[in-house]
Amino acid sequence: MFNLKGCVAVVTGASSGLGQQMALAFARQGAKLVILARRMERLAEFEPKLREAGAEDVLAIKCDVTSTEDINVAAAETEAKFGKVDILLNCAGSSKDKGVLDMTDEEWDFTIATDETSVFKMTRAFANIMKKNHYGRIINIASMYGLVGNTEIHTVAYHASKGAVVNFTRAVAAELATEGITCNAICPGYFYTELTTAVLDTPTFQEFAKTHVPMQRYGKPGELDAAAVFLASEEASYVTGLIMPVDGGYTCI
Repeated sequence: MFNLKGCVAVVTGASSGLGQQMALAFARQGAKLVILARRMERLAEFEPKLREAGAEDVLAIKCDVTSTEDINVAAAETEAKFGKVDILLNCAGSSKDKGVLDMTDEEWDFTIATDETSVFKMTRAFANIMKKNHYGRIINIASMYGLVGNTEIHTVAYHASKGAVVNFTRAVAAELATEGITCNAICPGYFYTELTTAVLDTPTFQEFAKTHVPMQRYGKPGELDAAAVFLASEEASYVTGLIMPVDGGYTCI
């Protein structure tokens, strides 16, 4: 089960963090990888690791996921090389952490563009390729903060953008259900990435996690892999519109 050999998987945010972890998970299952990010040098460093992990082929493309032009070029290059897209993992993201009383228009717009609008633009471009083959698996990386608020960090735009991704996922799942395309979302809890390490390593936040996460710890590298591989697989053919927290129980209490 969960063999992705022959499948073409497109992963955004593949220059670091969770994007790289899940791209490696797809590679281990034998998928062909298209990795997208703004930092081409990071993609060049990462490409050999994907091949070593078992990727059948790898295409690295420099792409700013807030740019419609970049996305359309990436979609065209992917289709030209592979002729299809089976899996799209929307993982790229960033945010400006401020509360509603202090956030500027620029900080709000940056976060919404990067974490929400980019998911729409990527899905539009690559789902149109999937539709031609009547097959696709779209996986959006939202956040447990798209399901709940929090009292430790003021990050209102991030909450709003990830909440939008959650319901965007449901809307796309309903719209594309008859096209052979599923759309699901993973809502990670606290995992170490370039953007979160500074906060997660503080004693205050570690104490907060112990009292708010039932498992009393952060997520470990690889603990999102099974969810991503399952949702990307043929075996998940009747699963669509699913919002899957992987958060150590944070959203169950």
